[in-house]
Amino acid sequence: MKLYNTLNRRLEEFKPIEPGKIRFYHCGPTVYWVQHIGNLRAATWADLIRRTLIYLSYQVKFVRNYTDVGHLTSDEDRGEDKMEKGVKREGLLPQEIADKYIKIFEKDINDLNILPADYSPKATQYIKQMVQMMQTLLDKGYAYITTQAVCFDISKFKNYNQLNRQKLDFNQPRSGHGTVEDPQKKHTSDFNLWVFKKGVHKNALQTWGSPRGEGFPGWHIECSVMAKTLLGDTIDIHMGGIEHVSVHHTNEIAQSEATNGVKFVNYWLHNEHLMVDNKKMAKSEGTGYTLEDIKNKGFDPLDLRYFFLSAHYRSKQNFTWKAIKASQEAYKNLKTLVLILKKESQRSSLSPEKLSILDSFRLGFNQAVSNDFQIPQALALTWQMLKSNIPSSDKLDLLVEFDQILGLKLNEVKEDQIPQEVIELANQRYSARRANDFKKSDELRKRINNMGYEIEDTNKSYKIKKK
Repeated sequence: MKLYNTLNRRLEEFKPIEPGKIRFYHCGPTVYWVQHIGNLRAATWADLIRRTLIYLSYQVKFVRNYTDVGHLTSDEDRGEDKMEKGVKREGLLPQEIADKYIKIFEKDINDLNILPADYSPKATQYIKQMVQMMQTLLDKGYAYITTQAVCFDISKFKNYNQLNRQKLDFNQPRSGHGTVEDPQKKHTSDFNLWVFKKGVHKNALQTWGSPRGEGFPGWHIECSVMAKTLLGDTIDIHMGGIEHVSVHHTNEIAQSEATNGVKFVNYWLHNEHLMVDNKKMAKSEGTGYTLEDIKNKGFDPLDLRYFFLSAHYRSKQNFTWKAIKASQEAYKNLKTLVLILKKESQRSSLSPEKLSILDSFRLGFNQAVSNDFQIPQALALTWQMLKSNIPSSDKLDLLVEFDQILGLKLNEVKEDQIPQEVIELANQRYSARRANDFKKSDELRKRINNMGYEIEDTNKSYKIKKK
């Protein structure tokens, strides 16, 4: 199995720390607002990768965190806390904001058939451990104290830019940035481990006591602590958005390895952005779509999941209403095929030739998903398999097997159950037609259409189907 490791910028053979077991950390949402579909694409791809690893017989311990404090509006420790931004917007307490948007996020990922995490820690549950890590870094000489914060000294950590590969001038203090909120920082890329309840944060709503002073944790230390506590000093896979490479994940590596004295992550995976009409998603332009927006347009959440399957996680993907409509049609066709296969399914022994074809599809699927999770290729091969001449029962079995990764609930596909009220209206319409009462017949057809169903007349009866 091969993974593209952002740390080394190449495909690498995957070797877990413990044979057959994987420790997987995924950077979760800052829960101050509803997550847009770009964030949900990231969550879906973490799910696809996790499902692939399980499919390939690994035991996966999966952690996805919730950031409910400390994430400032700038990833580089500037601006206001995002949770406080939510408080100002809605007039609720920080914990109420967190609980509200965690609930919405969990409903969204459930609708997208994303497996629940093994652990879903909140940053505020690990303050004690964050204070301990901060103290360890001070004791080891990797951190220093200003009047506003406890800061990590990046000049003390060798190969600080090993992940982001940026060049920084360590000889010029406060070089590389414009506005600086803490002028006592030795370098503007020095990042906060702990922010004091002073200066621009003197009215912070979420603060805790510490031996160094009252305050709240920096965003970056939160993931380091939760990963260490739940998965250990070194983990197999850490995943997040490509935007985390330059600052957040770079800082996680520095503070974790400085604290623990060992490598933090063996394989770094990063998903690319979701675009909308080939532009960056933006609330100000009305393109920061949520799952609720998708549903309100008449799409099933799994239509969106199918759309996500069509582009690799390391590639940008462009969302348009036309594109998701095409995914809706493809997914509908797939479900229709499932119903046909169920009706046609008859058990019989496979000839050596057809057994070979079956095995080749399974092998091709496994090779695709094992090559840095080439799910789009695996989906294309699934369609090839469905068009092959192997028996329907074997197609169905293989499709359900592949769906362990695809997550489209294909084993749950059933014929639409027509509501009794619709059936009664259809019977009334049939009687009206037989009596040549075409006005009443047309009125009943419209009522049936308004309820979301279509009626098709046959020579001696009729058929009803969902629109």
